[in-house]
Amino acid sequence: MKLEDRELVAQLCAARAGVRVDPEKTYLIESRLGPVARREGFGSVADMLAILRERREDKLAWSIVEAMAHAESAFFRDREPFALFRDEVLPTLARARETEPVRIWSAACAAGQEAYSLAMIVEDERGRLPGLKVELFGTDISERQLEKAQSGLFTQFEVQRGLPIRQLVRHFEQADDMWRVSPRLRQMVRWRRVNLVADLSTAGRFDVIFCRYVLSTLVEPMKGRLLINLARALTPEGFLFLGEQESVAGLSDAFQPVAGRPGLYARDPAYRVAA
Repeated sequence: MKLEDRELVAQLCAARAGVRVDPEKTYLIESRLGPVARREGFGSVADMLAILRERREDKLAWSIVEAMAHAESAFFRDREPFALFRDEVLPTLARARETEPVRIWSAACAAGQEAYSLAMIVEDERGRLPGLKVELFGTDISERQLEKAQSGLFTQFEVQRGLPIRQLVRHFEQADDMWRVSPRLRQMVRWRRVNLVADLSTAGRFDVIFCRYVLSTLVEPMKGRLLINLARALTPEGFLFLGEQESVAGLSDAFQPVAGRPGLYARDPAYRVAA
């Protein structure tokens, strides 16, 4: 695979979605784009990129970006953020909102494991938080990932990655050799395709945003844009979950870390969101 082809992929991903792609990682690019080339009827990745360079087909370009932006996902990934959401964040917001719903956004949710993990917590906590109302949204840049999320179908391997057996029994039903999320949980989540570095002014406001392991995948200029978008989407008293090792330091003054809670941020009271 020629360097100019790899650089084209990197430039395309950075321009459209802010995604950082190292042109030197030939194997990663070929392994991600090989299935796209076959699906689109090309003999090779090089043939596909040659057509893209010639015609600049928008649909094909987005298929390439979505494939390169594909992220790893697992149920209850890292555990601690979900325990923090269950034990502290959700009860605090439920009391503050009273009769209003707590609005939760799982951004860049891939195939939906994170969004469904949050839905399971909400369902399990209803007895402890009477009157709890929640609106839960899952978004990703990939249409194919969102289709899988909406189906609620996961392989045995996928449910074994982080999902406690009691949650599997309570919230899933077996479908041949796969597992399907219960209808109740599937109905709880609203799905939408969202490019996080595009204009999010119509996305609404949220009390909790999970946007984990996204910041670290972006090219530098887009990191600040992402944080501005998240600040605009977060209510003043809301909470932002980033990856445990991710930081806003030097990128944005919109958020301040919550002491003793790695990866958890609150809106800085002094920050004013620009119109």
